[in-house]
Amino acid sequence: MGVKGFVEGGIASIVAGCSTHPLDLIKVRMQLQGENAAVSVPTHQQLHTLRPALAFQPTSSTVHIPSSSFHVPSPPPPPPPRAGPISVGIRIIKTEGVAALYSGVSATVLRQTLYSTTRMGLYDILKQKWTDKDSNTMPLIRKISAGLIAGGIGAAVGNPADVAMVRMQADGRLPPAQRRNYKSVIDAITQMSKQEGVTSLWRGSSLTVNRAMIVTASQLASYDSIKETILEKGLMKDGLGTHVTASFAAGFVASVASNPVDVIKTRVMNMKVEAGKEPPYKGAIDCALKTVRAEGPMALYKGFIPTISRQGPFTVMLFVTLEQVRKLLKDF
Repeated sequence: MGVKGFVEGGIASIVAGCSTHPLDLIKVRMQLQGENAAVSVPTHQQLHTLRPALAFQPTSSTVHIPSSSFHVPSPPPPPPPRAGPISVGIRIIKTEGVAALYSGVSATVLRQTLYSTTRMGLYDILKQKWTDKDSNTMPLIRKISAGLIAGGIGAAVGNPADVAMVRMQADGRLPPAQRRNYKSVIDAITQMSKQEGVTSLWRGSSLTVNRAMIVTASQLASYDSIKETILEKGLMKDGLGTHVTASFAAGFVASVASNPVDVIKTRVMNMKVEAGKEPPYKGAIDCALKTVRAEGPMALYKGFIPTISRQGPFTVMLFVTLEQVRKLLKDF
């Protein structure tokens, strides 16, 4: 039964991930909007008043101070207007082609194979162990705990694919000279290991783990709870309608809970670290502080519309496919 849970969860996750990949790519591009303002260090605006040669002399009644003695910094240019998900999608198609919407899809497949298969399988095992045998129910706190454990372990396993996916999705927004041009997820992982060290594959892993724990706990626990409530109250029968309703509600809960961590995770994973230079962000907290200072608190909810637009269909595809796969494999 344990192996079966991993197989069922893995198949459903890969189908859902590939189906909603373009929405995930748009979400990543939106989360990176305005990042240049966040990572740039403000220049101290110094006003140079008098040069030593222009010090007041006792023999002169007046001193003419040339305008060149003053240095008044020009104001920074206003930030570009933020584009919405539809505008971002259209821009990607115009500048990079329709195929660009599936940039990094190989990384998505690997990520779902490693991360989602692990978290879904572990959650299923914990659910079986922690379900009360007499009432056949599982308290919400246990569901949340199972989601936190399963999500954390799954994220640690799948972090290399997650980093590769973010970079491949974000590559098209860079000038051609700065692009990494990874050919596939294997090429991305290989180049990262050679150029930045093996540890770069786990860059942002603490954020990935935190986000995965939040997503898994909110997504799986809320799906099970909402589905059980619908069936107990007789609102709908156990079928496609119930699965879609419960999964979309679970997707909304997961999006609200995880978006701030997701924005920081995307920026930390995508940052370019050059030898001998200080990285744009020292860590998750530094990234969060710089983002909020430069762009305001709501910057942590950048990409929320595509996040819910992606998380909703992803969760629906995930659980609807999962329920169908369970029916197909029920005799195994």
